[in-house]
Amino acid sequence: MNPVTMRALLDRWESRGLLHRVKKEVDPLYELGAVINTKNGRQPFLFERIKGYQSSMAAGLGGDRELMADSMGITSSELIPKIIESIVNPIPTTLRQTGPVQENLVTGEFDLADLFPIPTYHAEDSGAYYVAGILVVKDLSGRKRYTSIRRMQYLGGNRTNILITSPELMEQYAHYESIGEPMEVAVMFGVVPAVVLSSQISTHLYHTDKLDVAGALLGQSLDVVQCKMVDLEVLADAEIVLEGKMLPFERELEGPFGELAGYYGTRTPQPIVEFSAVTYRNNAISQTIFPSSYEERLPMALVREATLLSTVRQVVPNIKAVHIPMGGVARYHAVIQIEKKHDGDGKQAALAAFASDKDLKHVVVVNDDVDIFDSDDVEWAIATRVQAGDDIFIVQGAKGSPLESSHHLKGVSDKMGIDATYPLGKEELFKRTSIPIEVNLEDYL
Repeated sequence: MNPVTMRALLDRWESRGLLHRVKKEVDPLYELGAVINTKNGRQPFLFERIKGYQSSMAAGLGGDRELMADSMGITSSELIPKIIESIVNPIPTTLRQTGPVQENLVTGEFDLADLFPIPTYHAEDSGAYYVAGILVVKDLSGRKRYTSIRRMQYLGGNRTNILITSPELMEQYAHYESIGEPMEVAVMFGVVPAVVLSSQISTHLYHTDKLDVAGALLGQSLDVVQCKMVDLEVLADAEIVLEGKMLPFERELEGPFGELAGYYGTRTPQPIVEFSAVTYRNNAISQTIFPSSYEERLPMALVREATLLSTVRQVVPNIKAVHIPMGGVARYHAVIQIEKKHDGDGKQAALAAFASDKDLKHVVVVNDDVDIFDSDDVEWAIATRVQAGDDIFIVQGAKGSPLESSHHLKGVSDKMGIDATYPLGKEELFKRTSIPIEVNLEDYL
């Protein structure tokens, strides 16, 4: 059975020598992040001693494909089919009267920074902020539950900013402002990678309950409990939950912070959240994600790969696999592998990719003899199978990502498709070399 609690997953990985347990005290101001960044978010850490706090903190749980898959009891090649299957066949959560996350309750006057560490990561960050919190809200009907990860800048006391980039969430908040009411929220910390992964599923595409999808990813129903001060359900096995309300008509400047692409963002007014309660497990383990690391990028890349595969398949049924690489910031580059059967399959696949995701800038389509997870192999295909005048096309002035710096030069982005497949009927000309036997180097040393 797959672990559904973060501490059970940490125990399992430690028993297999996969967990870096840090016993030396670290400062949440830069030092903790610097240690996480030595592995670029690809390896799990558990920090036992954080300066000024009694609690420990975990990081790096979901930044490696193999470990992400391992946390759900599958192999990395099964990740994308599993995501698609889980969206189609979610497993509903189970409501419990109480759960471990409510073993302790804080209400009244409190300061968030007194309870659990809030790190600062980059040299020019404007302050400390939460990165790994899973925001829980209901839709306007009150019947649907949504989760997402939102950056929250600590403002002192029980207040934070919250950065909203989702159009649906912004529309919902605007509705509450129109009636002069606050919007209830809860924020969960200390969850397994499947919960983070499912939070990245597009709301406007699927309108699915992402906690139910997380249950399907893990193969079992997840327990939830009713919050103490707001009308929302949260995971019973989360480590920490903040309960509060987004206040209407209140904004404070947020940022700059280190952004996904490795640059600093801008300083903009963002809504305020005022928290009224904190619940947490005994010996709670807080959790963070180093901004712009693999741990931040991989979940969004995997969900985009699932959408990309389904969309391209509608017009190029012979698609084999897709990859959104980390080097392309997990959203600007894509590599598509096809079994080419018709002239035009390569360019059609690239066009479908651009139609499916406005953030994509560069798409490469290769034959099924190319390893799309090996950047050298993809570059080899471009080098040996592409003639620029015939195989590259550029679309100027399309929509792009507001998180991408060069997009802001003109407010639009150009798209480049590269058909790196070889022509039909020329298979012999592009037949790869091979060695007809396999050897074990150890036998020769």
